[in-house]
Amino acid sequence: MIFGRSERGNPPVEPVTFKILVAGGFGVGKTTLVGAVSEIRPLRTEELLTEAGRPVDDTSGVAGKHTTTVAMDFGRITLREDLVLYLFGTPGQERFWFMWDELSEGALGAVVLADTRRLEDCFAAVDYFERRSIPFVVGINCFEGAARYPAQDVRQALDLDDGVPLVLCDARDRESVKQVLVDVVRHAMTQAAERRQTVTT
Repeated sequence: MIFGRSERGNPPVEPVTFKILVAGGFGVGKTTLVGAVSEIRPLRTEELLTEAGRPVDDTSGVAGKHTTTVAMDFGRITLREDLVLYLFGTPGQERFWFMWDELSEGALGAVVLADTRRLEDCFAAVDYFERRSIPFVVGINCFEGAARYPAQDVRQALDLDDGVPLVLCDARDRESVKQVLVDVVRHAMTQAAERRQTVTT
């Protein structure tokens, strides 16, 4: 299907666009996730890690990482002819968290990426979206060599509400990431519908 043209020869469809945030700890795979699905060349604001940042950048568990996102990652994916997602990857380090408020403005929902070897690194993102009532899905990025745990065990470790979807994913794999994004949209739409029903009853 060509974007903007119907298979049946109908007039072009004006797509609905949504903003989705991709958050999580330092080195969890946010930049990789955005790059795996973006149909445009992703905008990246990565800089080399420096000695000056060593005292404040916790690189334990990600010793091979040499760059960090200092502003945001940006990408776009067309899920359907009438549905386009704009992806905004947030910086993972605490000293850049002040940017989250601006990036989250107008977001439909979020993906919180987690690494089972460093689950505590995603606590801040989970707390951020819970406090602001932004619908989110937790994606467990399945790193090679990382232990696999039952989803319920991870849910308990993160103290997640039962209504928050938790899925396994591979941030390098386009189809895996697309499914996570579909889950985010569905979850956000379901929550929006429930809020409308509560208001009208």
